[in-house]
Amino acid sequence: MLIKEIMHRHVRTVEPETTLKQALHLLEEHRIRHLPVTEGDRLVGIVTDRDLREAGPSILEHSPQDDTLHRPVSSIMKREVITAHPLDFIEDAARLMYEHRIGCLPVLQEGRLVGIVTQTDVLHTLIELFGVNKPSQRVEIEVPDRVGMLADAAQVFRRHKANILSVIVHPGSENTRRIAFRTEAMLIDEIVRDLRAAGHRILWPPVEDQEPEGSK
Repeated sequence: MLIKEIMHRHVRTVEPETTLKQALHLLEEHRIRHLPVTEGDRLVGIVTDRDLREAGPSILEHSPQDDTLHRPVSSIMKREVITAHPLDFIEDAARLMYEHRIGCLPVLQEGRLVGIVTQTDVLHTLIELFGVNKPSQRVEIEVPDRVGMLADAAQVFRRHKANILSVIVHPGSENTRRIAFRTEAMLIDEIVRDLRAAGHRILWPPVEDQEPEGSK
């Protein structure tokens, strides 16, 4: 799935001269946490609710002469902004957010701001892609790291006419892979039995004997 499929196209923005008070009002009014700073359609920075809280006067230190909130956002905005492109993949956006510890990615195309995607957008999309928002069951196995092992295991689900919502493959112990299937089948005992009979080690659901039946 691509960024352009989930990004918000109507982006709330501010100009460098916008005051901190005005920016705070926008965040509260629209219940958002990030404001790209633009000059025309060119991105020049970004300011977040956290930036504004840290820049704002403390309740204990506030005085009638304090004009902190009348400063422009250009005085606190981050100028080096991590961005995405509409044709980037969702998983790449997730990686960027994780690596840089940021909560959003402005989306640029040919240097113009065309959208924004947030951490919440990415998490919601991943939940949908993994199928965990639907009634389903998880079956996880460990297989040798060889070509064709995923297809072999998937054949078991096919024989039981169990629709697979998602498949996640990640490294297991030495020379193995862990494969997590999410299936619409709610009764999975026979699927688990046949996976074990085919020689696969079951990691989930828990089974009393962890040795695959096919290895005996």
